[in-house]
Amino acid sequence: MVLIKSVFAKTILDSRKDKTILITIKTNIGDFSASAPNGKSIGQHAVKIYKKNIEDDIKTIKKLSNYFSKEVIEEFDDLRIIEDTVDGHVGANTLFALESAILKAVAKKQKKQIWELINSNTRKIPRLVGNCIGGGKHSSTKKKPDFQEFLIISHLKSIKESFEKNKKIKKDIEKTLKIIDKNFKSKRNDEDAWMTTLNEKEVLDILKKTKLPIGVDIASSSFYKRKKYHYENPMLKRDDNEQLGYLSNLINNYNLFYIEDPFNEEDFESFSKLLKKFPNSLIVGDDLTVTNTKRLEKAIKMKSINAIIVKPNQIGSLIEVKRVCELAKKKDIKIIFSHRSGETEESILADLAYGFGADFFKCGITGKVREVKIKRLIEIEKTLSKR
Repeated sequence: MVLIKSVFAKTILDSRKDKTILITIKTNIGDFSASAPNGKSIGQHAVKIYKKNIEDDIKTIKKLSNYFSKEVIEEFDDLRIIEDTVDGHVGANTLFALESAILKAVAKKQKKQIWELINSNTRKIPRLVGNCIGGGKHSSTKKKPDFQEFLIISHLKSIKESFEKNKKIKKDIEKTLKIIDKNFKSKRNDEDAWMTTLNEKEVLDILKKTKLPIGVDIASSSFYKRKKYHYENPMLKRDDNEQLGYLSNLINNYNLFYIEDPFNEEDFESFSKLLKKFPNSLIVGDDLTVTNTKRLEKAIKMKSINAIIVKPNQIGSLIEVKRVCELAKKKDIKIIFSHRSGETEESILADLAYGFGADFFKCGITGKVREVKIKRLIEIEKTLSKR
């Protein structure tokens, strides 16, 4: 068993140089630390990352440290004890970092991999989803695609081979952008994707040539206001029906496999219309569902999605993450574990994705804070080959 002696918290900087939280627990078997990422595109229904602010959460953890010293953790579901202790006192980032540190300690004590604490029998390796070209809130160029991410989805079975192929494709795309986009300076955005002044159609023309399944994270809530989608490249406005028609044309013309947040985060009905038209594509909820069981239940009832993004720090509670994944599997909704735009060198996302049986792992292509997670997944894959 793991006996928690004390808990400490402090601020560190994420990959965007914004403050985030690092939590360290002292236990009977040593010290263990974990950090939480930050998102820039945040759904309205996501849990607040801190109760008031990061400094206040750090003070709260210090105050609660004595309560933790009475807790004994032996398995994953014992995280409920921790959640009962901090319920309502801290935000999602703080809870996620705390629970991640505890899982590291339990895994060490039991001489197991972290994913084995969730499901020791799982054997499904998720497919990589790589952000190759960026736009929207993640890119800082004045002129840019309105869609937030342009993705390539590997069809190779090996994570290591997929990782290498994605890196090569991204390098080849850099050469293409230098030819097509006269303003391209080989600069990278928040998620280490290429920044371009091209629009979404021009970007998709490039990605189509990769011969891989391709996708988009539209993040449509970020440019939806006054019941219209406000595009800037080129400038025009689309209502719900026009958005449906436009996206339908893109899916048909570019054979899009993956479409994330195609409509604003309250529009379950339009999601449903798109899924009905394209049942063989992944219609993915992120801002729509925010790793929340109740939101997922509504999406299932309205037949709005066939895939869901899981971002543990959207909800904080890993027990709730477990509920979301169990419900998704029960209803045949594909699971996509995802990084955030402001990341740290924390790698536990790979263990969570594998342990919860994710179908896809969305974690960029390059960049230190992205690669550490992909490389952890490669390590997991290697251990499986030895069993």
